[in-house]
Amino acid sequence: MKTFTVATHRKREIVDITEPVDGMLPEDSGICFLNVLHTTSALATADLDPGTDLDMLDAFEAMMPKLQYRHPHDPQHVPDHILSTLIGTALTLPVREGSLVLGTWQRVILIELDGPRRRELTLDFLKTS
Repeated sequence: MKTFTVATHRKREIVDITEPVDGMLPEDSGICFLNVLHTTSALATADLDPGTDLDMLDAFEAMMPKLQYRHPHDPQHVPDHILSTLIGTALTLPVREGSLVLGTWQRVILIELDGPRRRELTLDFLKTS
């Protein structure tokens, strides 16, 4: 298993991590397992046309109800925990001959929900052929 970190710079931000992930893969075909080790960030694949990242962040914000959250540590970041759970902290991606198999516009993204921070991720690989 490999680990790496991604630095974020804003409270909410989308970071394209496709290239670093692709660069850690062996020259084999198989499955890449990617996980972010935090409860206020998430992973996904997305189209990153200009402005799409901000549209996604606005949509995530609009999804969260304004409630009286009871989280004892910091009630203000409960929406960050909820969004992390809803979006997910892990991805499973196919790999062909050392490269991620992604659609034409797909990128692998880290979704920062409570930054700025340094996020730790793990990458594991299962060779299938």
